[in-house]
Amino acid sequence: MSRLKLLTSQPKLALGALVTLLLAAGAVVGSGADFTASSANPSNTFASGTLTIGNSKEGVALFTASNLRPGDSATPGIVDIENTGSLSGAFTLSASDITNSDAANPLAGKLNLTVVDCGVFTGGTAPTCGDGDDSTKYTGTIAGMGTTALGTYAAAAKHRYRFSVTLDSSAGNAYQGDSSSVDFDFNAA
Repeated sequence: MSRLKLLTSQPKLALGALVTLLLAAGAVVGSGADFTASSANPSNTFASGTLTIGNSKEGVALFTASNLRPGDSATPGIVDIENTGSLSGAFTLSASDITNSDAANPLAGKLNLTVVDCGVFTGGTAPTCGDGDDSTKYTGTIAGMGTTALGTYAAAAKHRYRFSVTLDSSAGNAYQGDSSSVDFDFNAA
């Protein structure tokens, strides 16, 4: 009689043989005979960069002009703005906190402002203002100035700006004795 016929004729014997085979297979699998390997990349570190502004006139007015007549210009104000951070950033200039002594005839609406980027410093050497390669960033009244894009500064880039203000020649008697003040704000993002 063949083994197959013997197992089919005796089901208990067949079940015992099957259980024995399953236990043997489990012992082989559970013995840890598999190959394994591993690899790691430990101590990954991350740090954020910085975006900060250096202002050569921080906290100081660029202008103090008095006794202007229509058509007169104030002495230009010069300021150096530097990206002192480690990241590049888009720099802007805006006017804020504009105040006028006469609300009916706001002097800021008659003060013509021109902001010129004289260029980038080369090492410690400042660019020359008025040498032909200047870039005008804003021309208009102080009252009309919104946010003006200055461009993207690389880390450690430093620009020189010249601010010029002229009392418009159309300022009539209503503006006599008036005053105005403004904050110029440099920002980076």
